[in-house]
Amino acid sequence: MSQMKLCPRVVIIGAGVGGLSFAIALKRRFEYQDFTIFEKTDAVGGTWHEHTYPGCSSDIPIPFYSLSTDQDPDWTASHPFQPEIQNYWARLSKKYSLTPHIKFGTVVVKAVWDSHASCYHITYEDVKTGKQSTTSAEILVSALGILEIPKIPNISGLSDFEGAVFHSARWVDMNLDGKRVAVIGNGASATQFLPIIANTPNIHITQFCRTPNWVFPPVRMYYSDFHRFACRYVPFYMRSVRFLYYLVSDLAYLAIFSNSVTRRPVQKFVEEYISNSSPEEYRKYLIPKYDLGCRRVIFDTDYLSTLHRSNVHLNYGGIGSIVKDGIITQEGEHLPFDVIILATGYCVDKYPLHIEGRSGQTIQEYYNSKGGPTAYMGTTVPGFPNLYILGGPNTITGHTSVIFTEEVQINYSLELIKPILNGKLSVVDAKHEATDRYNEVLQKRLSRSVFVGCSSWYRFNDGGKVNQMFPGSAAQFWWWLRRPNWADFDVTISNEDKTGRIGFTGKIWIWLGLAIVFAFLSVVRS
Repeated sequence: MSQMKLCPRVVIIGAGVGGLSFAIALKRRFEYQDFTIFEKTDAVGGTWHEHTYPGCSSDIPIPFYSLSTDQDPDWTASHPFQPEIQNYWARLSKKYSLTPHIKFGTVVVKAVWDSHASCYHITYEDVKTGKQSTTSAEILVSALGILEIPKIPNISGLSDFEGAVFHSARWVDMNLDGKRVAVIGNGASATQFLPIIANTPNIHITQFCRTPNWVFPPVRMYYSDFHRFACRYVPFYMRSVRFLYYLVSDLAYLAIFSNSVTRRPVQKFVEEYISNSSPEEYRKYLIPKYDLGCRRVIFDTDYLSTLHRSNVHLNYGGIGSIVKDGIITQEGEHLPFDVIILATGYCVDKYPLHIEGRSGQTIQEYYNSKGGPTAYMGTTVPGFPNLYILGGPNTITGHTSVIFTEEVQINYSLELIKPILNGKLSVVDAKHEATDRYNEVLQKRLSRSVFVGCSSWYRFNDGGKVNQMFPGSAAQFWWWLRRPNWADFDVTISNEDKTGRIGFTGKIWIWLGLAIVFAFLSVVRS
């Protein structure tokens, strides 16, 4: 234990919303200071620091897409843009004095569990110099999130293109005036940035799409001065607004995800919105053939109206290959382009970090053995003691705030971590059989869900088991993770607790033993 005192007791990987939230919870709940956050970039915020494409914003109302412990009365809109959200997390980092705990420009290379020392040996690297160093920690928190690695499509000739190519997640701020731009993909990011870049003078955009998405009407509302005043000064007003947004999100689960009866009228409403808002020539391509909720739903941010512009065209014919000056469609047509923007999502099936557990098996190897990402309560992985994954397998809901679900995960994790920080336990590890039972329940419920009705990133390799989504409401997610079931964990009592502390049961035996001794001495004396 003396060696452990020389290194961080807790290491958090990532200073995005999950990592910062975990660190804040450590300070608020335990007044705990002995932790280090490794962050590969030069600032906090994670997704909201790295995603700078035009129009980037939350699709969940911000009072519910922010920490329950740190509500902000000054939001400008229900769905603010990236700079405002990034600023919120930067202010929280300053408020809780997290910066001294963060190693910026540092990427974790690997972490290996040491059963003898009951800790992880962590190798990290300076992203500028390449210099590697090591440290150790009893507790490891993975806060990488699911939007960590941009997905680059496997299109023949992509590397041969001589113009500019970049992923929307790594946006390049360049002058698009007069450029011929190809946008590959039509997910949430594309529908946010395309209406904005379409206003660039003399730009010509062709968007290559494969599968249409269900597009809901716009939901962004700009808040008035009165609303902000009420949030700041009227008791319970701000909390009531947050609760209302939570309530609406769980009602959306009941209406869309829980059953087909209530889903049909909602789907019909959205279909009519798409038909009434889009150009007639694209209408047949824009209405999905799969059920509403099977893939991520999108809220319109002037995307459908932008399709009416003469400088914007959709192409559903497919890409055959990419050549040095453009794209060859599957029909053999050559389309010249100056810029290609990839809006092709993220790699969510692969765990992006080398972590070895008890047996030397890595997280990815465990995932592969289970047919895709698998965890207990989406938070712990058997064979990987004292490791906690935020945004782990089957923790996404599709309808509610990821900040809420991660707060639930954090509170759950802190209950497991508390005995380690108190010196009572040294190891907490989910049991394999408990993990298998939990996932059998999950997959049984998911097999009857709307998520299996189409291919999507919700499923392993787009068509395997559903490994991203949680089959229930936000309230149910909270209920399942409200407290740990310690019978589902293997634990090891710490040496410090064995030698330096006496538990309640031990004290009973000591008093009982003393009582017997005194009783025996009394009998002998008499």
